[in-house]
Amino acid sequence: MADEKLSPVKDPNYDLIWALEASLHNVWKLETYIQDAEKAGDNELAEWFRKIQKNNRKAGEQGKKMLAQRLQQEAG
Repeated sequence: MADEKLSPVKDPNYDLIWALEASLHNVWKLETYIQDAEKAGDNELAEWFRKIQKNNRKAGEQGKKMLAQRLQQEAG
């Protein structure tokens, strides 16, 4: 976004943590959207939300592993 201020923190691990949090938050939030779509009888939309949720869950798992490796390298 053009108007979004850049983070004063110039740390790749901070950026990774932010992206990890966003992915995991999306997994949680999409559960509500899936339930809403199912209640409305919109199975197509519910399935689409499940696919997005699956991708976010995968990204979250990858991010957790990556963060753990990086923190371990810094400590070692």
